[in-house]
Amino acid sequence: MRQKVKETLLVVCLFLFLLVVIGGGLHLNPAGAFMAAVTGTPLILHAFNLWSRSLSGHVCLARRVMTIEEDDPATCESTEVISQ
Repeated sequence: MRQKVKETLLVVCLFLFLLVVIGGGLHLNPAGAFMAAVTGTPLILHAFNLWSRSLSGHVCLARRVMTIEEDDPATCESTEVISQ
């Protein structure tokens, strides 16, 4: 419970930081600064999560591979290929 509150408050602080810095730095009107902060917060969180996972060594990138059998071209299988 305490960890969830801490994470939520950190996201709120990041949003307010982006609102002030982007809005003031780019001289945006209040609506533009709000939109920049709303779109920038999830982007920064996603980038940080990818970066922290790559440092821990638990990155599993999955990609879809389609194989077609020679007998029946209408039959397709999809397999998950895990690359580390």
